[in-house]
Amino acid sequence: MNGFESETPRYPLLQALLTQRGLPLEGIYTNRKAARIFGVCVRTIQDWSRDGKLRQRDLPGRGRFLSEDLEEFLRASGRDKTRSSGTI
Repeated sequence: MNGFESETPRYPLLQALLTQRGLPLEGIYTNRKAARIFGVCVRTIQDWSRDGKLRQRDLPGRGRFLSEDLEEFLRASGRDKTRSSGTI
């Protein structure tokens, strides 16, 4: 084993999405960076935060989200889809 085989990504869903979009993993994300990751406008990120779907933090500077917040959002979005599938 070379050490890489046992290495599990800390944020597997976020890292997969970042890789797909050609973006680096960062520690702190602004509304604009989060919008770029998810392919939505900044207003959508603000709406998700306001609605409690995406946890927003009061971080120094303009940062609002940690990697773990985006990972949790991705995990929760998969659960929501599963629960609501089959209903219109």
